[in-house]
Amino acid sequence: MKDFLPITKEEMTERGWEQVDFTYVIADAYVDHSSFGPAIISRVLEANGYKVGIISQPDWKDDKSIDVFGRPRLGFLVSGGNMDSMVNHYSVSKKRRSSDAFTPGGVIGKRPDYATVVYCNLIRHTYKNVPIIIGGIEASLRRLAHYDYWSDSLKRSILLDSQADLISYGMGEKSIVEIADALNSGLSVSDITFIDGTVYKTKSLENVYDYELLPSYDELKANKMNYAKSFYTQYLNTGPFTGKRLAEPYDGGRYVVQNPPAKPLTETEMDRIYSLPYMRAYHPSYEKLGGVPAIQEIKFSLTSCRGCFGGCSFCALTFHQGRIIQSRSHQSLLIEAEKMTHEPDFKGYIHDIGGPSANFRKPACEKQLEKGVCKNRQCLFPKPCPNMKASHKDYIELLRKLRELPKVKKVFIRSGIRFDYVMADKDDTFIKELCKYHVSGQLKVAPEHVSDKVLTLMGKPSNNVYRSFIEKYKKVNEQLGMKQYVVPYLMSSHPGSSLKEAIELAEYLRDIGYMPEQVQDFYPTPSTISTCMYYTGVDPRNMKPVYVAHNPHEKAMQRALIQYRNPANYDLVEEALHKAGRDDLIGYGPKCLIRPRKKTYVKESEKSSSVKLRTTAKKNRTTNVKSDRSDSVRKSKKR
Repeated sequence: MKDFLPITKEEMTERGWEQVDFTYVIADAYVDHSSFGPAIISRVLEANGYKVGIISQPDWKDDKSIDVFGRPRLGFLVSGGNMDSMVNHYSVSKKRRSSDAFTPGGVIGKRPDYATVVYCNLIRHTYKNVPIIIGGIEASLRRLAHYDYWSDSLKRSILLDSQADLISYGMGEKSIVEIADALNSGLSVSDITFIDGTVYKTKSLENVYDYELLPSYDELKANKMNYAKSFYTQYLNTGPFTGKRLAEPYDGGRYVVQNPPAKPLTETEMDRIYSLPYMRAYHPSYEKLGGVPAIQEIKFSLTSCRGCFGGCSFCALTFHQGRIIQSRSHQSLLIEAEKMTHEPDFKGYIHDIGGPSANFRKPACEKQLEKGVCKNRQCLFPKPCPNMKASHKDYIELLRKLRELPKVKKVFIRSGIRFDYVMADKDDTFIKELCKYHVSGQLKVAPEHVSDKVLTLMGKPSNNVYRSFIEKYKKVNEQLGMKQYVVPYLMSSHPGSSLKEAIELAEYLRDIGYMPEQVQDFYPTPSTISTCMYYTGVDPRNMKPVYVAHNPHEKAMQRALIQYRNPANYDLVEEALHKAGRDDLIGYGPKCLIRPRKKTYVKESEKSSSVKLRTTAKKNRTTNVKSDRSDSVRKSKKR
């Protein structure tokens, strides 16, 4: 039966179920689409014979809100949603956002802060001994001690604060089925300690083998350098073939143990997951509330791959999806695309075909699927690895097939192009077809910065690689007789960026005659190298000091410099230039960023008249004051 999974007890009964195996509590609206993690996990469980009921955005102040289906036979699953709930709620300046794209009608406030922890404690208050398994991006990236930007503190593993039993981290399809099978066989949740891609609690390391002992939570709090070293140990153990178990001690003789990541999915496994009977829509009960805005971005898009070997320091993909590319077959993607064309509101445009990086379709090199990724070496940074096979042949072939589908007018690529990978490919066929068929006037790419000092800390290629790409893109468009532009995504205040580097970026924008409409200020989210730098002040890869802009006013100045042409930013830009000793950029020359403030000149005759008026007014005020005082004295004498 193809239908939405039950969200009420009545719907459960209509299916002939007396009890669900798992109650899945999620912080997002229920959208049954393969771009939403909870949809994938619930459909995978269903395909393996398990009954799943969905509780979406329960009222965390009401115990009964998680009791929709009664006690589940095997346990509760909890997810904070497609985004960390704190990122969902707050901007980088920690201001409350005005809308939530994952909530019906875009309404804000339908989930609590730290949603996973709050939901689990709500469940634990009602069901003392039912297994709780947490997953999703929030749990995955907070699985060990982590810096929390919103409280500006080092938090414990979310496993402890939530009172959950297990974390299924990463994408979770393999581990969740193994967990379900173990529970279904009668195994106690406390004995499920052997599954890759999971984190569990234990009071003894006696039965834990091949592990690396991390510093204790108390040691991490006592010294930030301990945290930097611990974080880098975690980073080196994110590979499914080379990663060791990691044990993090806590007070009371407790340990949080992270098993190695789950093995990457094969093409066949990926195809099977994406062929499950998703409804490809939000639950119809949300229609009267205005629907779920987030679906608009992905409804006519295709996920072709997972993982990223780009290795950007500010990205958490290494900790969540991993560096090994996993992709779907052409057939799988074509079947989904063909179904898409029959939807009533399909207008002929496939909005995107990609993943974290659109033009990655295969692992960087052949050995990765057998031996894993290199621990101390990146595939693209600082320069492409000689073992990397830079080829777009498979992606080009896929795009050509999609373009030929009936009813398809255009196939766009919007999920991001790795321009350094494009430049590493000696064959220009991809960039030619990209410009000719897959760009709608503007191509969005992410150089992030122009200062090589900052780019190095970001794990991004040097600026000359980006400049070379721009030249090639421009040349190809000229050959095709097309006028298309590049929209660069830029980031302010990343660790390593001072006012000096921010001004360098502003000067670059001046030279190319471009002012971005939007600027991303660096956002310290859990489990990234950049966040570790922000918290500790050192690069965990080499323990060298890194300049970090913590002061909100300095961050505002760096952000304003990128948009120096905006009149609203004038005061901040002027202050930044004075502070950095760059008054040479205030003036009327072609290299100046801003003009000097206009002075108001007053004629001598007007000036003298003004002085007389002010003097007369002052005398009048004095006389009035004296008069008031005299009146007061006279009145007091009369009394």
